[in-house]
Amino acid sequence: MTLQEAIVARHSVRQYQEKAIEAGKIEQLKAAIEEANREAGLHLQLVTDEPEAFAQGMAKYGKFSDVSNYIALVCRKGKDELLGYHGERIVLLAQTLGLNSCWVGLTFSRQPDRYTVGSGETLHGVIALGYGATPGVQHPMKPVEKYYKAQGAVPDWFRRGMEAALLAPTAMNMQKFEFELLPDGTVAARTRFSLVGSYLKIDLGIVKCHFELGAGKENFRWA
Repeated sequence: MTLQEAIVARHSVRQYQEKAIEAGKIEQLKAAIEEANREAGLHLQLVTDEPEAFAQGMAKYGKFSDVSNYIALVCRKGKDELLGYHGERIVLLAQTLGLNSCWVGLTFSRQPDRYTVGSGETLHGVIALGYGATPGVQHPMKPVEKYYKAQGAVPDWFRRGMEAALLAPTAMNMQKFEFELLPDGTVAARTRFSLVGSYLKIDLGIVKCHFELGAGKENFRWA
């Protein structure tokens, strides 16, 4: 499965099987996390065999079950968009490995002894990982025209990018983003107003990751 195929196959999953992730897959995830941290200055951390974060409280409200593996989303101020971009790359890698996932902002219990949040850093949430009890369900797709601006004809690569962006997970599936194809062929991506403003930059990074994979990096530059 390619990353482009993973975009289509990936759905948010909240219920998991009591099945351990194989050591080889753990190593691939750790390698991807280390690369993201090195490249973007993040502090993502893989936590395995830890059921307490989703054992009670808000996790029950979020209808999670049997989650014992997750990625702690830790970064410094101003790195939110990069966290979203690189976190989603890891989510899509997990999908290619046959794993399921779910971005989680609030409905989990913090376990500070299982990951490190350094001075000046923030834990923005986690990504639940594992073998899903089901593959999840795709949220309804909206017309791509509602999410972009362009003058004149829209090239195929841009439409493919938009279709991939609309398959991206966002906070409460609100999809508060907009793309613009500029006259010089570059692409601008921005957020729209939302009451869930604390996650907008993370969401923007996630949808930019999807757009880039759908459109092909060779076809455009970010404005």
